[in-house]
Amino acid sequence: MLSHLRPSPAALLPRAAALQQQLQLRASLLPRTTGLLQRQRCTYATASGGGPTSPRRRNVTVLSDDGRYAWGELSGREKMARATQQSVNFVVVLAGAVLTGGVFYLLYTEVFSPNSKTWQFEKAVERILDDSRCTALLGDRREITAYGDNTWSRWARNRPIATSIFKDRMGREHLKMNFHVEGPLNSGTVFVHMMKPLEHNEWEYQLLALEVPGHSRVVLEQAREKPGVGKAMKIFGIQWR
Repeated sequence: MLSHLRPSPAALLPRAAALQQQLQLRASLLPRTTGLLQRQRCTYATASGGGPTSPRRRNVTVLSDDGRYAWGELSGREKMARATQQSVNFVVVLAGAVLTGGVFYLLYTEVFSPNSKTWQFEKAVERILDDSRCTALLGDRREITAYGDNTWSRWARNRPIATSIFKDRMGREHLKMNFHVEGPLNSGTVFVHMMKPLEHNEWEYQLLALEVPGHSRVVLEQAREKPGVGKAMKIFGIQWR
């Protein structure tokens, strides 16, 4: 009944041929479009920085140089900055080494050296504590203290030891020292006189004595003059030494 509504095969052939041509045209344009899209994506990625890029290199100065870049990567100005920085570092290290050496030398000469005043003070105190005559006047050696002179400053905790160093006419070096000792029985003053002979570099006692008020002087060391030493020779009314 409806056969008169169906299109004939001859009428469908032109439409099928046109549709086939359109499909072939689209298939030929598809690779070109895909390549264009890929190139656009690469261009966008490069412009936006999405790809791996090297970090920006900062300038090397005297204050900002951390050794990150090799010597061959530096410019002439940057090489001068690094050389200046290394020179300054060397001077600082050298100054620190000299200062440290000076501190150790001063500490040795003033405290630990046998020729220092501190060393001689400690030796003199030991001689007083080991002498039975001194402990009989002062008391138990474990309770005897030695100290220097009082100062006017209330804030000074250490009492300085009165010392003097000088040379005589013969060029011999002399050391004079006195300090106070106090024990449970009495207190007194210790007198020290030492001399460094010309042929030696060590101090020798000329006098080591303890004086306690109301008691006779206790002499621990006293040098005796050698025959002919210290005596003046008088010729024609003039004294010759």
